[in-house]
Amino acid sequence: MHKQWFFEAISADGSRLTHVVGTLPFRVGREADNDLVVNSTSLSRRHAELAADVSGRLRLTDLDSTNGSFVNRERISGSALLSENDIVHFGHVEFRLKSILLTGPAAALAADDGRTVLVQPGATLSEYFSPKEAQFRALLEGVGLSGAAQPIVRAHDSQLFAFELLGRSQHPELPASPMHLFSLAAQLNLEAELSEAFRAHGIRMLAPKLGPAALFVNTHPRETFEPGFRNALEQTLKQWPELQLIVEIHETAVMETDRMRELGAWLKDIGARFAYDDFGAGQARLNEIGEVPADFVKFDMALIRGIHKASDRKLRVVRDLVKLVTDLGSVTLAEGVEEEAEAQACRELGFQLIQGYLTGKPRPFELV
Repeated sequence: MHKQWFFEAISADGSRLTHVVGTLPFRVGREADNDLVVNSTSLSRRHAELAADVSGRLRLTDLDSTNGSFVNRERISGSALLSENDIVHFGHVEFRLKSILLTGPAAALAADDGRTVLVQPGATLSEYFSPKEAQFRALLEGVGLSGAAQPIVRAHDSQLFAFELLGRSQHPELPASPMHLFSLAAQLNLEAELSEAFRAHGIRMLAPKLGPAALFVNTHPRETFEPGFRNALEQTLKQWPELQLIVEIHETAVMETDRMRELGAWLKDIGARFAYDDFGAGQARLNEIGEVPADFVKFDMALIRGIHKASDRKLRVVRDLVKLVTDLGSVTLAEGVEEEAEAQACRELGFQLIQGYLTGKPRPFELV
């Protein structure tokens, strides 16, 4: 068994190419006698060399190239040790270093048969790969997963009704903010996996503490109609049969009326409910809400913020929307309430639930 290193690259059409790092030392450059020939003017004729290090890793040495060699977007001076998933730039051409364990004398990676990456030189380094992929995949496995729970209260008496689960990260090498984490997930095509990791971790931490309170959980539009999403929810409710689970559906999924109707019926069958999130943030989605009424409709904070100062015209629109949603059998929830005056206006408009800093900031799991 031995480790075979290779470079992964992105071709002009978006497909991925592999370039095996064969016999060491392994030279990279523009000249035809290099082991990896890259047809880009940003590379020198003999640009860099890889050699084995006593640690078992590869050592990259820049051969005094004009445009330099970079590891994780930092220009190296002399040489640097490489690790799995490092992002390496030779000039402006980007690669990711990968490896595979080979077993048996006949095992080998297919050679790249001379294929090269054609990249026009630019002023900045390309960013096809993420240097934080290894850390992100560790997060998905639970390393540094964290979260918070924000209270949702009844409008008329401010009594606790539910919590909303909010995913976070405490990984020292990753951002804490879910927005930045989902941006990183998008680069790696792992948005659904991040959503599931947040949800599974949060439910595991919160379910034993909730008592009669319900739990709102978020979903990513890429997972909403996938079999894996359903399987995970079914397993969750088998493990926590007393859990009052409310699944928030992103507004982009609401438009798929037939699939939403089928999903809503399935959620009811397994003992879960669902909510339409961010209602009023863009189009109101009145047709979809009429065709497939949700158990809950969360009105976006853009509609609620400063509602006590709103014009009579806006108040009439919001009141009519609240009545429409309520008449369809959905429970209305006002998001982003920060002032008592806003809360009072929401009560007068007919909202049944309130969520926001006024009634409770997100709490770490251990404080729920």
